Amino acid sequence: MGAMTRTTAAGAVLGLCALLLTAPTSTPLLTAPASAEAPGHCARQAHVDVPRAEQQQVACLDDLTTAGTTVSGHTDPADWNGLHAPGTRNPTGVPGVQVDGYFPDTSTSNTHHGWNHDSQFVIRLPDRWNGKVVVSGAPGTRTQYAGDFVFSDWLVARGYAYAMTDKGNNGASFHADGEEPGDAVAEWNRRVTQLTRATRAVVEQKYGRAARRTYAMGISNGGYLVRWQLENRPGLYDGGVDWEGTLYRGAPPNLLTYLPDALTHYPEYAATGDRAAFDAMVDAGFHPRSEFTWDFHYSYYWDLTQRLYREEFDPSYDGDLVAGVPFCRNGTPACDADYEYAERPGARRAMAKVALTGDVRRPMLTLHGTLDALLPIRTDSDVYRPMIQGRGRADLHRYYRIRGGTHVDSLHGVHGDRVRPLLPCARRAFVRLDAWVEDGRRPPANATLDRPAAEVDAVNRCRLG
Repeated sequence: MGAMTRTTAAGAVLGLCALLLTAPTSTPLLTAPASAEAPGHCARQAHVDVPRAEQQQVACLDDLTTAGTTVSGHTDPADWNGLHAPGTRNPTGVPGVQVDGYFPDTSTSNTHHGWNHDSQFVIRLPDRWNGKVVVSGAPGTRTQYAGDFVFSDWLVARGYAYAMTDKGNNGASFHADGEEPGDAVAEWNRRVTQLTRATRAVVEQKYGRAARRTYAMGISNGGYLVRWQLENRPGLYDGGVDWEGTLYRGAPPNLLTYLPDALTHYPEYAATGDRAAFDAMVDAGFHPRSEFTWDFHYSYYWDLTQRLYREEFDPSYDGDLVAGVPFCRNGTPACDADYEYAERPGARRAMAKVALTGDVRRPMLTLHGTLDALLPIRTDSDVYRPMIQGRGRADLHRYYRIRGGTHVDSLHGVHGDRVRPLLPCARRAFVRLDAWVEDGRRPPANATLDRPAAEVDAVNRCRLG
């Protein structure tokens, strides 16, 4: 299938990936606990009381992984579909306690459990705890179950307590939260901090001792949250893994500078094959060899992302419209294809509220795919690394550019070996982070990682060095 045609059959499969930007429509109902509390299994469950939570439900489960929670109703597959490659292997059969609930909030976009209440969270406490905690924030505009398959299954099987927040607002109307431009994204950071503190208290209640280590781990917007927390709340964490985090910053480049270019030039390139339009895409930051994914990104990501996030940071651009005109062409009134960030000082001020600085205060490993066409590596992590160096924090950071990686691993299921899954590299990065923090064993040096040999199971294996 060439770049000159719209995605057809593949679009039905790839539509799952669009969930990264849209809230899940299904609403899981929590069933009765899978088993009664027994000695050693779910011990001290009655001690669990999430600090400052307005609602909580505590369940003793025979299996905290998605193999079990999909059956018991303690996850929502619609929230995590599309983030992993077909063939990804996950552990199963991890008994423990799950806590679902929410903190006080005034917004209502999260419909899980029929609560219609934001600031929902999930906390998982395996029976066999290793003394450590991992906290995350949802990617895109997903909710608290988004990390269940890519993060939670693997972590709880290794003994980590795990928690994720919906960030306090989610779905396609997340930008309606808050009083001023930028407030909705600023809330994301507060909610991760809030959940981290609460989870640290909960593990002490459950296990009778404080956590020895606390880590942050996230993908996309969740990766941004790792960056922000390690820059601004370093006292809460021992380190973090940043998987293709969004680079929010007042100065260009940012997503509001390159997405309008994509909306302007890609339709012309798709219709005519115009070389100048292709070159303009590359000049905007898109890797020329990511071209085979551009039609998908135009159809599902670029237009929606530009309009939603521009509405968050610059709602006055389109007057009384809410998030602009979908798939408009240049010259249409209030069209986001014509958006010029440099001419919108209010947008820059709003972006500055949540901007990253590079002042990372705890060990962090960043990984980013070279073919990422939603957050192009040249406009994101290739920019963030020098920001870290400029703050004198380079020794606390490792940066791995994954050749062939895209923004969502599910594209591997459509494009095969043209796309390299990043999940195994993220898991390996976490192993190396823990060893760095615990034993001082430094991870491999910054590198661009070539594709593995053909006989290597790239869906489940990755070497950083």
